Amino acid sequence: MKLRCPLCGREYSEPVQRCECGEPVEFETFHGEPYIGKSVWERFYDFWPVEPALEFSLGEGDTPLVKSRLGEELGIKLYLKNETVNPTWSFKDRGTFLAMSYALKAGYRTVGTVSTGNMAASVSAYASRFGLKAKILVSESASEEKLNAVGAYGGDVIRVCGDYGRLYFESLKLGEKLGVYFINSDNPFRIEGYKGIAFEIAEEVSPDYVLIPTSSGGLFRGIAKGFIELYESGLIDNLPKLIAVQAEGCSPICRAFHEGEEKVERFENPKTIAKAIANPYPPSGNAVLKLLREFGWECVAVSDEGIRKAQERLAREGLFVQPASATGIAALEKLDLPEGAKVVSILTGSGLRTLKEAQTGKVMECPLEGLEKCLR
Repeated sequence: MKLRCPLCGREYSEPVQRCECGEPVEFETFHGEPYIGKSVWERFYDFWPVEPALEFSLGEGDTPLVKSRLGEELGIKLYLKNETVNPTWSFKDRGTFLAMSYALKAGYRTVGTVSTGNMAASVSAYASRFGLKAKILVSESASEEKLNAVGAYGGDVIRVCGDYGRLYFESLKLGEKLGVYFINSDNPFRIEGYKGIAFEIAEEVSPDYVLIPTSSGGLFRGIAKGFIELYESGLIDNLPKLIAVQAEGCSPICRAFHEGEEKVERFENPKTIAKAIANPYPPSGNAVLKLLREFGWECVAVSDEGIRKAQERLAREGLFVQPASATGIAALEKLDLPEGAKVVSILTGSGLRTLKEAQTGKVMECPLEGLEKCLR
């Protein structure tokens, strides 16, 4: 088991989560070939750092790649990677499952995470599935609606009062002391689990561009690592151009990228409807920034108005997603893509967790006697 820091290059032989320099670590690049198998875990067995505990799988991964009608309007071939059909409705389940497989093998009895949304629900659900205890740390402003959804799986929900920005690092420190394995946003096993998205896309289409809603940066790093490993293993001919997408109201990575900064700085006073990607100081921000520049990729920030419009357009295709998931579609309005380009947009999570903020259609009142008239 070898991990390295993508920023300073320091290597580790033990399963640490952060480098001494403060940046997240990642596993060495894996090489291999695909096999015949029912699940992505079986087909790409060579590419995982730990053996997936398939007996505890909830059916995460192998999500549909849907061709979108929106592509015809824009003169491109547009595909939607629908991660909302994962067991707890988001892409987080892929990383949670692989990290949980490691935690079980390593002998942990308790796992945890710092989250107020999709990741909290995912870790709570999979901890119950694996027979482990879960400690879910949330901010003092977390809504009761979200906390109820997390608590339903049986995890211990702990509302932490204080600086939420420090909580990520404090959880890792206390987890090491208390024997709790924290599966936070850029846990190295979590990053490995997200590679499956790249593998599944490559099985169906050779994209020119992949649009990735980006918050902490873990998802972007995972998909990037997946495509790089496929390319270095000779399984794809070219790397697609990856585009990190953020909301204008909280876009620390895009700001650093376009202003030529060496490091990502905290984004003050974030405000956006895309709360799932509103991380003002992303823990993997510098690692994403390095990837963008190294491979000539791009970062695009989109407005809340554009996000709402994209969310509505996706709903008209039968895909109701959270605002963060719609940012990739919103970015298409700002990109000058060549005619006929093959584009994949990652739909990261379901809109069913954000119903209070959703714009719904009108409900018509109709007496039974006048139903015929109402139906016309």
